[in-house]
Amino acid sequence: MDSDFKSRQILFLVQCTAFTLVLFGIHSWVLSYVSEDGLFFFPIWQIYSFHFVVTVIMYSIINYKFSKGKTDIFNTFMVTTISKMLLAILFLLPILLSDFKNKQPDVFNFFVPYFLYLFFEVYGLTKFLQKK
Repeated sequence: MDSDFKSRQILFLVQCTAFTLVLFGIHSWVLSYVSEDGLFFFPIWQIYSFHFVVTVIMYSIINYKFSKGKTDIFNTFMVTTISKMLLAILFLLPILLSDFKNKQPDVFNFFVPYFLYLFFEVYGLTKFLQKK
């Protein structure tokens, strides 16, 4: 592995960790004021763990391909994004198939960070592509 790959990977990991901690803190704080009973099907930490792991894996795959000389990474990005969507459906499948009364707050709790992480991924990939 070249040093650019490692440095990009470490930088993204640090940024993603900070991003996750800030979002998690804000989301937890908002839920403490908005939620009446505070009971959700998925604990918020599971949602953020899912997003963090999937985002880091997705970035790692694209970063690896890029470090091997493939500067046209659009197809890789699209395949990993579609894979992320499928994993999101699998993650949400237990609540969608359950007889949990109010599913909408859980789905909302999942998709707000989902789109924020998607923005973060695009921003991160754009940053290192601009340096090339």
